Amino acid sequence: MGLCILLGFGTLLYAKLIEPNWIEINSLQLKLPNLASEFNGYRIVQISDIHRDRWMSTRRLQRIVRLVNQQKPDLVAITGDLVTRNLPHLIPSLTVSLTHLTPKDKTVAVLGNHDHENDTQKIIEALQKSNIVHLGNAVYTLKRGNAMLHIAGVDDVQMGKSRIDLVMQQLPKEGAAILLAHEPDFATISAATGRFDLQLSGHSHGGQVRLPFIEPPILPPWGKKYYLGQYQIGNMFLYTNRGLGMTGLHLRLFARPEITVFTLVAPGAKG
Repeated sequence: MGLCILLGFGTLLYAKLIEPNWIEINSLQLKLPNLASEFNGYRIVQISDIHRDRWMSTRRLQRIVRLVNQQKPDLVAITGDLVTRNLPHLIPSLTVSLTHLTPKDKTVAVLGNHDHENDTQKIIEALQKSNIVHLGNAVYTLKRGNAMLHIAGVDDVQMGKSRIDLVMQQLPKEGAAILLAHEPDFATISAATGRFDLQLSGHSHGGQVRLPFIEPPILPPWGKKYYLGQYQIGNMFLYTNRGLGMTGLHLRLFARPEITVFTLVAPGAKG
């Protein structure tokens, strides 16, 4: 009995003090069938679910920014939930850290459900002040000569803001296309268009608190099917990032916070 209590107490301390601060940097190579050779080796660093709150302080966020910059990204992709719901007074502090992201090309972002439960316009303004492109049902195109790589984004699905139809209207027919969508289960819809090579998502926190070998006991709407890591839906890859912040009880267990580094590979290229 005493051993069980000690083990439980130790697990709680680990989940509260150790794992939330133990950021994992995951590096993947993905061969995208429509990627032009000019973009072979292109590096995208994804972060998600920052959840700025009392725990996710400016100091913690500045550490995350330093880690992202160390990966030497060509592009940084932020997939929603920058600020935890009902904390609009913390929104202006985002710029203190995010303005120091240094990708070679650009930082792009979509909003999540928590962002829409804050002052959405102020979050968009904070992104703009940080030189970050807000992809709310929009497309941002990178060019290398005549070659194009499209980074698209849908606004939050759970809050009824996504307009994939508007994205498709803006998206050129040529060139690889990557979609940012906060909720991973939107992949069923995006893959059905046949236009996207990759979807980047967050939202689920990888379950946040998990037990080995079983599905997490709590998963959010639109984050129940594809809640962790890499999937393939039809011809489209999906990657669900575990995020960096937390909601509810500020605990993480077997779901370390994550920064993901994608190296894109063109068809015919080695790697």
